[in-house]
Amino acid sequence: MDTAVDYEIIIVGAGFSGMGTAIELDRAGVHDYQIFDAGDGLGGTWRCNTYPGVAVDFPVFSYQFSFEQRSDWTRVYSPGREVQEYAEHCADKYGLRSRMRFDTKIDRIVFEDDANRWRVTTAAGDTLTARFVVNATGSFPEPKMPQFSGIENFAGRVLHTARWDSSVDLTGKRVGIVGTGASGVQLTSAVAPEVAKLTVFQRTPIWIVPKYDAPLPARLRWVLEHVPLAKRALRALSQAYIETVVLLPAQYHKLFPLTRLAEGGLRRELAAQVHDPAVRDKLTPRYALGCKPPAYSNEYLSTFNRENVYLETDPIDKVTTDGLRTAEGVEHELDVLILATGFHLPFVSGVPFRCVGSDGVDLHEYWSRERTQAYQGVSVPGFPNYFSVFGPYSYNGSSYFTMIEASAKHIGRCLGHARRTGATRVEVTREANARYFDEMLRRRWRQVFWQDTCGIANAYYVDVNGDVPLRPTLSVEMAWRNSRFPLSDYRFENTPAS
Repeated sequence: MDTAVDYEIIIVGAGFSGMGTAIELDRAGVHDYQIFDAGDGLGGTWRCNTYPGVAVDFPVFSYQFSFEQRSDWTRVYSPGREVQEYAEHCADKYGLRSRMRFDTKIDRIVFEDDANRWRVTTAAGDTLTARFVVNATGSFPEPKMPQFSGIENFAGRVLHTARWDSSVDLTGKRVGIVGTGASGVQLTSAVAPEVAKLTVFQRTPIWIVPKYDAPLPARLRWVLEHVPLAKRALRALSQAYIETVVLLPAQYHKLFPLTRLAEGGLRRELAAQVHDPAVRDKLTPRYALGCKPPAYSNEYLSTFNRENVYLETDPIDKVTTDGLRTAEGVEHELDVLILATGFHLPFVSGVPFRCVGSDGVDLHEYWSRERTQAYQGVSVPGFPNYFSVFGPYSYNGSSYFTMIEASAKHIGRCLGHARRTGATRVEVTREANARYFDEMLRRRWRQVFWQDTCGIANAYYVDVNGDVPLRPTLSVEMAWRNSRFPLSDYRFENTPAS
């Protein structure tokens, strides 16, 4: 029986999820891995998203690895190019580039029970084998492309924020932006001053939260670089802010209904910034704060006071040769159509490649039938030797780096134990997974997502079963449990299956 493998571990994704996992594997003494990425370089989301105005949504002190903190950020909410530079720095410092393979999209993985290995097929048709596969494609692996009728006939340029073409000059153009999520909000504020006319097509208004952004003075950057523990202290303060302002109201809403108090302030901010009462009304959400992620901006609302900016809330009927036509028959002539329509989340739309586990079970079908679930967001019973960084009930709404480090610790602990014991098959038990899933469902009643008005929010993280697979815990608990779960929750076998 052939049980040999090309790689002990294949990591899919060269963004922060993949790099964080690789660094943790090296720490666990596991070095035989290869990182594959569909793009032409590392960085994941931050390599792809280069649209004007792109920036982090959390204070940057929390948007970095706890073990690799940068001291020369220029702003509290840093621009995307600095985050990409940080990704490049991490790859160099931790020696990851030599183990990365780009322009290689993973199309399908199939588990071979008789050999305890994965057969991995790329989009180019190449076939590889690996003992273990780590899905580190992150939270936003695939952009969501709306199926507008007639879009192929549009005479102008069509762009997606996640596939930005910097050669397209928007100066003096008639531009349409479809979408008012985080990307749409950032882009709208950035391009409004330079275009001739900007039409924003809004399906659902979004809560806009002001952010305490400012340039970081040179003196503070010097302190962070030279004063012992200064970076750790500032990151701790940043984390405390996120846990208090974001996670506590979201995950413990029934106990601390702080979002209801915040709504009044946000409505007052909206009234102060938007002059036209009709436009202000269109921008006012009818659902409770927290039903879907808010956007963070200090400029977005006031952008609609500009004479060259128009807010369209009538549904889009079709794309014409010259622009977009609404359901009421109004046609907006455009030179450039920009799709800020978001992404397919892995635990909502399925992983970005076909995954067939033990006994021929398809992961997407399993989740559709059994509900979306994974033990600590990392492992699924029936899918041996397969781990996810951003699986169901892994992310709690904090900085993605807290989740990446927690999931990477979990994966590193499993694979480190497998290496020490010679195990060739590692699988979470159905009992452990059921126990964790039941706990997640039991604790979710406190979350903000279950308010009556959330049904009209069009939240992108609600799955086909009506679940919200976000982890109902604070970050301290997540980190603790992912690094200290009982190894007995897994089966470690060192002989091929019969």
